[in-house]
Amino acid sequence: MKTLMQRLAPGATDMIRADHARVLTVFHRYHLDSRPAARKAIAETICLALEIHARMEEEVFYPAMREAGSTLVDKFVPEHEEMRSLIAQLRGLDPASELFDATFMELMRAVIHHVADEETAMLPHAESVLAPRLKVIGAQMAKRRLQLAAPHAGGMVRRSATASPVNAMMAAAALIAGIVLFRRTRRTD
Repeated sequence: MKTLMQRLAPGATDMIRADHARVLTVFHRYHLDSRPAARKAIAETICLALEIHARMEEEVFYPAMREAGSTLVDKFVPEHEEMRSLIAQLRGLDPASELFDATFMELMRAVIHHVADEETAMLPHAESVLAPRLKVIGAQMAKRRLQLAAPHAGGMVRRSATASPVNAMMAAAALIAGIVLFRRTRRTD
């Protein structure tokens, strides 16, 4: 019997594509004329997402590909290292500086190149060599993502609020509404 996680988790390649889409969407929220705190929050959101994504791939997906006989993943590890280097540089810079913006743009270029390579070469190949295992690998990746993201949950919420106060207000309102509804349903039971 399949576990609940295996039934609900997307396939590994779908998960990777969804991560790519989310990161590319957040890149579009970065504006050079935004206040430095907002630019830093968006950059850190992207950096953390990339770090978690790369670790999931390297710890779960790439080994599965190698086990299936693929050497294609060897091309992508150096690209992950380049992104890690740019992330480290970015974190050491003042978000009010032009160098911060330039480094962020370099990270964006590297990520777009990496996404294009993965989505045109590796993911179609993975769908052929890992077809029967994609859901199981996706469940393993989802579990690993939760493990990697859990220690950063508070910071993720704070950065979201800093990057977009309107979204933070909407999230707080939804949380309050949920609490009120939960309490009402408990009283009527």
